[in-house]
Amino acid sequence: MRSADLLLDAFGRVQEAVRGAVEGLSEDELTLRIDEDANSIAWLVWHLTRIQDDHIAGAFGTEQVWTSDGWKDRFGLPFGARATGYGHSSAQVAEVRVSAELLLGYYDAVHARSVEHLGTVTDADLDRVVDDAWDPPVTLGVRLVSVVAEDNQHAGQAAYVRGVVERRERS
Repeated sequence: MRSADLLLDAFGRVQEAVRGAVEGLSEDELTLRIDEDANSIAWLVWHLTRIQDDHIAGAFGTEQVWTSDGWKDRFGLPFGARATGYGHSSAQVAEVRVSAELLLGYYDAVHARSVEHLGTVTDADLDRVVDDAWDPPVTLGVRLVSVVAEDNQHAGQAAYVRGVVERRERS
């Protein structure tokens, strides 16, 4: 198996988890919060998508899908163009109210761009430094594993919240 194949499989699994957490839910279900400070499915998926978009664009020297393809305007959120959700307050989490269609549209666009880049990765590319603001500097391999790990964690959290939403509806 080539490095590119491994990465494509890992990111494909994230896509499956995201779709499983979001598909078929209403805007109200996507924005339900287990308590007043909990993250909603909408925020979790928006955040994981923003992180993937930001990190993939940075690693491959391209513009983020968020701005280049007009997703920031379509979402209409009151955050700056570079916002990814990192450090958001509870009030900011509550601002992310969007439809499943919009959320998955953005995720799928980011996933497609990621796949374009990941399909070109060779073993030698994984050692390329993509962020020297850290000590030690971050390589492409470390950055991509970090994105997969964070995305999987947040997709799992979204799936958990979906389970709570569905149980509440049956009660």
